[in-house]
Order: sequence, then C-alpha cells, then structure tokens
Amino acid sequence: MALRHRFHQRLRQELSPSREPVTELPDLVHLNCQTVRFATERGRMLEGWWLTGEAAQGQVILTHGWGANRQALLPLVPMLVAAGWNVLLFDVRNHGNSDEDTFSSMPRFAEDIDAAIAWLNNTQGKCPIALIGHSVGAAATLLAASRRNDITAVVSLSSFAHPADMMKRWLVEKGIPFYPLGWYVLRYVQRVIGYRFDSIAPVDTLTRIHCPVLLVHGDRDTIIPLEDAYTLASKTNNAVLRVVPGGHDLSPSIAQHGDELVAFLHDALKPDSDSRHQQLHHHADYL
Repeated sequence: MALRHRFHQRLRQELSPSREPVTELPDLVHLNCQTVRFATERGRMLEGWWLTGEAAQGQVILTHGWGANRQALLPLVPMLVAAGWNVLLFDVRNHGNSDEDTFSSMPRFAEDIDAAIAWLNNTQGKCPIALIGHSVGAAATLLAASRRNDITAVVSLSSFAHPADMMKRWLVEKGIPFYPLGWYVLRYVQRVIGYRFDSIAPVDTLTRIHCPVLLVHGDRDTIIPLEDAYTLASKTNNAVLRVVPGGHDLSPSIAQHGDELVAFLHDALKPDSDSRHQQLHHHADYL
C-alpha cells in the first residue's frame, strides 16, 4: 500500500508542468495592454493580458501549451490586432502567474478557456469569439469548442490526436513498459482527471465542433508527429489542415506566414463561411 502511494506521488510529480512566471508586460508598440484577473473553477484566479486595437471586429483567446505561459503565443498578437481582433492571452492554472491547483489536465485547460470566454462576455459584451490554442492548449481548445455553439472559429496549433497515444509516447520516453506499469498509469491518470481519454480525444471532439476549424502542424514536429494532424483532418469535412515549416513551436512560422490565418478568421465572420470553408478544404495543405 505504501509502495503504491509513493508510486502515485512520483507519477504526479513527473506529470506536473513546470511553472514559468510572467515578470514583465509585452513590448508591443501602439497596442493597449491591460493585465486582467478572472475566476475559474474551484475558486482559482487566472491572470492574463487584454490587448486591444481600434475598431475590432471580434475577440481572440490564445491558450498556451503544457509548461508554458501566455508569452508563448505573443508573436501572434500584432498581426491579429492589425487585422481587427482584440486578443486575450492568459495563463491556465499551475502556469505563469495564475493560481495553483491540485493538478493540471487537458480538461482543466478547457475549463479555464470557458472562464476566459465568460470574462469576455461579462466585461466586453457579446462579440464574435475565435479560439487559438497550442499543443495541449490546442486539444483543450477543441474540447471547449465542442461543448459550445457561440464560437466563430477555432485554430489548433500542433494538437495531438488522442491523449492515450500521447501518454504512450511519454511512457516510451521514460522507459516504462506498457505492461503492466504503463497500462496501470493510463488507468490511474484517467481516474485522477475524471475523464476517459476516448471522451476528450481531439479525434472525437473535432467532429462535434460546428464552426470552421483550421489545423496547423509543423512538418518537423518531434513532440507530436505529423501523422496526428492527418488523422484529425480525416475525421471531418469541417477542418482545414495546413502543414507549415517548423517543429512543435509554430509561432515564428505563423507570425511570418499569417496571412492565411488572418484570412481564415475573416472568412469565418461572413454568413456564407461554411460553404467557403468547404471549398478551402480542397486546396493544398501548405501555408
């Protein structure tokens, strides 16, 4: 019993994200930046930046990945604001300057995205909302969007297809054999987070999203293989896949080649965006 308890403690430590505090405001000229705090589940508080331009046509929520903070997607902000979108970047629980909680998980990332949406609706009024997430933040973005009907567009950067496969790759990296330990680890993690992997897997949640979805993946991603992106794209006609030069961190590539990203968000605002999205689906899959 004591051995199992120590094993669980060690496993939680191994699976806990590192925390990188945010120590300074973004250095973005001509942008109005405000530090904001808002509540999420379990009475925790999240911290973020609210960046605005002139005559915004909508709002974008940016969600970072595991072990990162809101600064990770900062390179996307100038082009989004220039294109007429106000931007909310925030730290999920146990990340950046947001509150600590008992554990982190992709569903908890999604809860924090819901809290960010609620803050926008309560403080900025009803306005088109687009969601952009990276890695685990991308998977959480897909999960959050699959449960709502008030999202205008979703952009997924470097999402995995299924958390079980992601966990299995982690087990291999740690040298943990799948039988019996790896099998037990997967069951234990599902019990702790309160969800079966199948019910929150992007391959499933993507099919339940009603708004246009843009999937972006690096052609040299060594963290989440490109095959995951093709698997996701094959599950629905509502998603466009764009393969870009680069690895797991796509912000430099997207910042340099963001014209299609901006066009995708702009088209999503139009009444006939669904038909236009279907046409775009048949185009080449490289930015």
